[in-house]
Amino acid sequence: MAARAVHAALAGLQAEPGALFPWIPVMIGCGIGAWFSLTEEPVAGSYALAAMLLAGGAALALVHDLARPVGVAVAALAAGWLAAGIRAHILDAPMLEFRYHGPVEGRIVGIDRSQSDALRLTLDRVVLRDLPPARTPARVRVSLQGDQPWLQPAPGQVVILTASLAAPDGPVEPGAFDFRRMAYFDQLGAVGYTRTPVLLLAEPEGGALPIDRLRRNLTQAMLARMDGQAGAFAAGAMTGDRSAITEETVRALRDSSLAHLLAISGMNMAFLTGFVFALIRYGLALVPFVALRLNSKKAAALASLGVAFFYLLLSGANVATERAFIMISVFLGAILLDRRALTLRSVAVAGAILLLLKPESLLEPGFQMSFAATVALIAGFAAIDRGLYREALPGWVRPVFALVLSSLIGGLATAPYAAAHFNRFADLGLLANLLTVPVMGAVVMPAGAVAALLAPFGLSGVALHVMELGARWILIVAHWIAGLEGSVTAVPAPGPWVLPVFTLGAIWLILWRGPIRWAGSAAILVALVLWAMADRPDLLISADGKLAGLVGPGGRALSAATGGGFAAESWLENDGDLVSQAQAAARPGFTGPKGERWFDLGGVKGVILSGGAAESRLAPACAGAGLVVLAAKATDPPQGCPLIDATVLSVTGALAVWAGKEGLRLVPARGTRRLWSPPQRAMALPNLSPQ
Repeated sequence: MAARAVHAALAGLQAEPGALFPWIPVMIGCGIGAWFSLTEEPVAGSYALAAMLLAGGAALALVHDLARPVGVAVAALAAGWLAAGIRAHILDAPMLEFRYHGPVEGRIVGIDRSQSDALRLTLDRVVLRDLPPARTPARVRVSLQGDQPWLQPAPGQVVILTASLAAPDGPVEPGAFDFRRMAYFDQLGAVGYTRTPVLLLAEPEGGALPIDRLRRNLTQAMLARMDGQAGAFAAGAMTGDRSAITEETVRALRDSSLAHLLAISGMNMAFLTGFVFALIRYGLALVPFVALRLNSKKAAALASLGVAFFYLLLSGANVATERAFIMISVFLGAILLDRRALTLRSVAVAGAILLLLKPESLLEPGFQMSFAATVALIAGFAAIDRGLYREALPGWVRPVFALVLSSLIGGLATAPYAAAHFNRFADLGLLANLLTVPVMGAVVMPAGAVAALLAPFGLSGVALHVMELGARWILIVAHWIAGLEGSVTAVPAPGPWVLPVFTLGAIWLILWRGPIRWAGSAAILVALVLWAMADRPDLLISADGKLAGLVGPGGRALSAATGGGFAAESWLENDGDLVSQAQAAARPGFTGPKGERWFDLGGVKGVILSGGAAESRLAPACAGAGLVVLAAKATDPPQGCPLIDATVLSVTGALAVWAGKEGLRLVPARGTRRLWSPPQRAMALPNLSPQ
């Protein structure tokens, strides 16, 4: 019976033309996900095995029709594993192995802003004092503390400054976002800050970073003609340079579900290339001599393809933009070849290419949300009765219907991923999108394209003014929606298996044929149940030992109102709690003075010691506590002290603690030994049982 069912399933897949192809990027992604899920670095033999499986699966798919689905699946899984390993080893670059304070020289290759609104410079060609090139990071990123009005940073400039640097931090708790892993794939080997002047050593070389310099010049030109955050938003949407956008604006866009308008992704590229396509096609149609001798549709497609490629380069080629460019290229290529284009196959092509070239993108929110929205929109509109849409609805209703439906489908498709990564759901996001998406598509992007066309003649002023008005309206809506009571619902972080199970269930529901497709709904339901049952740690300890968070009746209480802001914000958001650090610090849970914060967890008394005199209070703390956290290295700890000091934390990173009948269970955030993991050594954690 089982053999017959398998045979029928394989025959069904084989009988459906094109049904197998969309599964290829899914299986590639599964191979990549398996590679990233390992806690130990894969041995060399695993890559040899993957290569053999790739060859064997491809051969099986070519020689046996009925076994083709199995062969393709095996080959795609192996390809994902190989792609992840090859990419990780190609990008291997030094990470700073110690805290550094001193002169830093480098070339500016990136300009953006931190969460605290500080201007940040990303430098390559880095030179650090007394550090040989073999141990010097390929790139470093430095936040500029304080105003530096004499500095007009531009890509390609060589600068020198005095900075405090360290290797990128790991997760703030077990299973949380691993910034160090992301930095590894960006070849970012150190991050830090400077409070001293940044001095210009050399202007950009003649041909250095031409696209980056063009992006910066266009941004500065637009900001000179458009005021405030509206101008910054318009410039960011057109060029990808968001260095002038404040954190307040970013927060309002995020809380109103409008951040996608700022991200240069499918919508922005579609708006721009669609406008150029229509302008050229209908513009040529107005010239009879040309229209009778030239296929204006194909000419417009060819020109739009060039515009899309230029826009890809100008925007910095992030994952969402690359996905959009590949799909637009398939779409425009189909017009040139007189073929149908907007299908799940085009999404699959984009997904396979991106996953093989940049396997790490699978873990990025931009990749997940971009593909979720695109697949859902194609599947959703394909499911609509075409007769109802084209015949039953009046002509003037169709655009409104399409706008509402696309906003609803896109919002529902991306909501689980946004909630999982950003711990919030924008309750009024549909309303915000209905009020702004038409303005973005009909005003902001077309005005930007017209401004670009007129700029060489010095006539871009009117177009930029129109663009600014559209951007101003979008920001007005964003701030209004974000400021309404109940506009954002906090969502706790899911467990590690929630998104994979949810995603595979949704893909199964969309791609499979026949009644068995509804099994995908069961997988989605299981994922949501697992999400609702996610277990949060009773106690969290930061990697420097200076901050702790204890769960109480009113939410997580923090041991300090300031310091460790990123960890504090992340912990609270992962709890599904949107209060500030100061509000969380005012909750009951910790007692004692600032440098000696006492708490009780599962019958175990604990204390957090910090500050200059912390070690002098160690002996009495050890005598009265079952858990002592010291934000320094203990030089001579008392015998038998249940101590976690800076030496332990340098190995474990942040710690999560659960209380149970047998005492406290400690789980370190640094639980892996991968290429991006810091050097590790054995470190025994203290035995913590109730006293």
